[in-house]
Amino acid sequence: MTIDNVITLGLLTLLQAVLGFDNLLYISLESKRAPKDKQAMVRKLGIGIAIGFRIGLLFLLMNVIQFFQDPIAGLHVGDWIEGNFSIHSIIVLVGGAFILYTATKEILHMMRLEEGHDEDRSSRSAALTITWIVLMNLVFSFDSILSAIALSDVFWVMATAIVISGILMIALADHVSTFLQRNRMYEVLGLFILFVVGIMLLTEGGHLAHLKIMGEPIMPMTKTTFYFVIGVLVLCDIVQTRYQRKLLRKPISEH
Repeated sequence: MTIDNVITLGLLTLLQAVLGFDNLLYISLESKRAPKDKQAMVRKLGIGIAIGFRIGLLFLLMNVIQFFQDPIAGLHVGDWIEGNFSIHSIIVLVGGAFILYTATKEILHMMRLEEGHDEDRSSRSAALTITWIVLMNLVFSFDSILSAIALSDVFWVMATAIVISGILMIALADHVSTFLQRNRMYEVLGLFILFVVGIMLLTEGGHLAHLKIMGEPIMPMTKTTFYFVIGVLVLCDIVQTRYQRKLLRKPISEH
C-alpha cells in the first residue's frame, strides 16, 4: 500500500460520502413506506445489498465503460426534439424522473394531509422497499463511480471507499430518519431537496444524451449550482422557522 493509494482512498471516501447525501435522504424517506417495525432493517439491508451491487457495477464499468456510454438509440422529432441515448443516459433519465415523481407525490400528499390521517399513504412490503432502495442507489452511484474511476485505476482502493461510505450510510440512516420523524417540518425541506436532485439527474441525463429541445441543448446542473440551491433552501427554512416562532410568541396587538 503506497502513500498515494492511501491519499486517494481518503479522497474517494470523502467524495462518496458527499455525493451520498441525496441518496441517504431518499433512503430515509422511502423506508417510511415499509411496515414501521421493519423500517430500520429495510434501511440497513437495502444499503448493504447496494454496496455489493456498487462494487459489481464498479468492476463492470472499469471493463466495459464504453459500452454504457456509446449511443444505442436516437430520437428525432422534426425540429422539436433530438438526441442520442446511451445506456448511461437512459438510466440517469429514468432515475431522475422517478425521483421527481416520488418527491412531487409526497409533497402533494402533505398538502392533502388532514388531521388524524397522517398514515394515509400507500404502503409497501419490506422486500419491495428494499428493491427500490437498491435500484435507486445504483442510479445515484453512477456519478460517484465514474468520478472514482477518474481519480484512480486501482480497483481495491475504489471498492474500499465504497464499503467505507456504505458503512457510514448504514450508521447515519437511522439518525437521519429519526430526525425527520421528530422534526416533521424538515421533511418538507428534504422533499424539496429530493425534487432538486430529480431535476439535476434529468438535466444530466439529457446532457449525456445530447438532447436538444427546439434546437436548444440541455445543459447539466453543476454540483456547485446544486449545493448553492440546497444552501438557499436550508437558509430559507431556518429563517422562516425562526420568524414563525417569533410571530407565535409575539402578542397580537389590539387596534
